[in-house]
Amino acid sequence: MFTKILAAVDGSEISARAVEKAADLAKQNNAELHLIYVIETGFISPGPGDSVRDLVHQRFEAEGKETLEKLTEKAAEAGITAEPHLEVGHAGNTIIETAENLACDLIVVGSLGKSKLDRLLLGSVSSHVVNYAKTNILVIRN
Repeated sequence: MFTKILAAVDGSEISARAVEKAADLAKQNNAELHLIYVIETGFISPGPGDSVRDLVHQRFEAEGKETLEKLTEKAAEAGITAEPHLEVGHAGNTIIETAENLACDLIVVGSLGKSKLDRLLLGSVSSHVVNYAKTNILVIRN
């Protein structure tokens, strides 16, 4: 039924469960599994301190790499090879664009990310993906 699945991750527990479900679906459908972590540019907008912005970006990049590595290993334990993607941009738009570029026929997202504060500041990434993606979406809830 599905041939390419993109699971959005952010280091939260719900995104780890989204990867578990995506890996199960990939295994059942003999599908490719891709994981995406997006460094949200809203947190690191240009300002007077370029060195501060660079440090914040480096922190998010390191967190993204660590998260992708951990979840790629988790997928491998389930018998699935996952292709990691570390991107920078608006999280919702970047997830949708990556899914389109990879020709994914399913996007898996968690219902809420790391914190309720993130949701207030950025809007719900999962809601954005559900509202604007042109492919199938699976939302994993708590």
